[in-house]
Amino acid sequence: MTGVQIISVIVFLAMFIAIMAEKWHRYISAVAGAILTMIFVLRTPDAIIWVLNLKEIFLKSFWIIKGAKEEVSHGINWQTIIFIGGMMTMIEGLTRVGFFRWLCLYVAKLVKYKVIPIFIAFMLLSAFLSMFIDSITVLLFLTSVTIELAKLLKFDPIPVIISEIFAANVGGSATMCGDPPNIIIGTAFGFSFFDFLKNTGIVAWIGMIFTLGFFYAVFKKQLTPKTEMHLNKYPDPKRAIRHRQLFLIYSVMFAAVVVMLVTHGWTGLSVAFVGVIAAFFTLLFAYKSHHKIIRRIDWKTLLFFVGLFICVGGLEYTGVLKILAAWIGEISKGNAFVIVSIILWISAFASAIIDNIPFAATMVPVIFNLSKSGISLETLSWSLALGTDIGGNGTPIGASANVVGIAIAEKNGYKVGWTRYCKYAFPAMIIVVAICNLYLYLRYF
Repeated sequence: MTGVQIISVIVFLAMFIAIMAEKWHRYISAVAGAILTMIFVLRTPDAIIWVLNLKEIFLKSFWIIKGAKEEVSHGINWQTIIFIGGMMTMIEGLTRVGFFRWLCLYVAKLVKYKVIPIFIAFMLLSAFLSMFIDSITVLLFLTSVTIELAKLLKFDPIPVIISEIFAANVGGSATMCGDPPNIIIGTAFGFSFFDFLKNTGIVAWIGMIFTLGFFYAVFKKQLTPKTEMHLNKYPDPKRAIRHRQLFLIYSVMFAAVVVMLVTHGWTGLSVAFVGVIAAFFTLLFAYKSHHKIIRRIDWKTLLFFVGLFICVGGLEYTGVLKILAAWIGEISKGNAFVIVSIILWISAFASAIIDNIPFAATMVPVIFNLSKSGISLETLSWSLALGTDIGGNGTPIGASANVVGIAIAEKNGYKVGWTRYCKYAFPAMIIVVAICNLYLYLRYF
């Protein structure tokens, strides 16, 4: 390795360690890593421009992809950042009118506020919603409502929260917009919502069935309520709605955005375009409260993505990721199934101990280089997506959704703890990843 390649690796590893240490918000680590990358690794204006990749935003093919020549993204993946920013804006609007809280309470009412049916229904709701919106958002409102119902119905919410986290990550693996790693992979290689759904979606829901059965078996005895309450004392879902007119408008808008995401492969609208539409109409209908929505957007996470892509871009520009791809090809001796299995299991175990978002961003150029040796890029992509999404379930820090769900639980006095979480989630993760490995073999080899 050359000197600049060694420096790029050192900067990247330092950023990764800083993110894992969690001494400060991860965006600070990513931005610091990006600055060091530009100073010590990229160094020249041409290299920095290549990684910043701003010119792609001004291309028509960035917004309308139908009929356009597909190019593999490099440097900062602006499709991912703009799409996530737009969805954050829409979700903030939906949250302000009480949409998600109403949905959770409505589902609880449908199952007559019985604990085991709530447990099953909330797992399925978590998986289904995570197919269309970020799993972090799903856990934000779902965990809060679970704790509220746990206090009301007198049951331990921790088993339900662990199950919701796992279901969100499994459900998120089913579609392109379900989990940040999928967005990164999909926008990098030009995959559509249906490309993911008909490949990762099938095995995701097979895994979901096993997940449901596993958690039901291990948590059934822990979810026995201490008391029974009269139905009249349960919260009315209608009381969660804060602004009826906006609630209806945003509900229709949410449905329309989901339709656009599902059909974007046919319409030619890029996910960035869909994200901009979602943000525009959310702010348009917000009237005088639009500034509150803008303030509440998670700008730190968007900065984290920018910094992360610059650091990965440094590895990509200096050729480090080509070396890693060649090493994987060498140890597998060119066997396509062995390579796919290595990608799947390395992704799963790595994502269990480090955040799966930076890992996915790092591996995208690696699998692209591996595909040049004749291995299907699509199959490599599905193995990376499944490994990062489902592997992220292994520990409390494996995915951002895990961190959010556990943080909300602990804030409300319910400490999850590594031992209790891993005791149930890690074996379930191994089972589902093994199912994915078998699926990849049977379908693609």
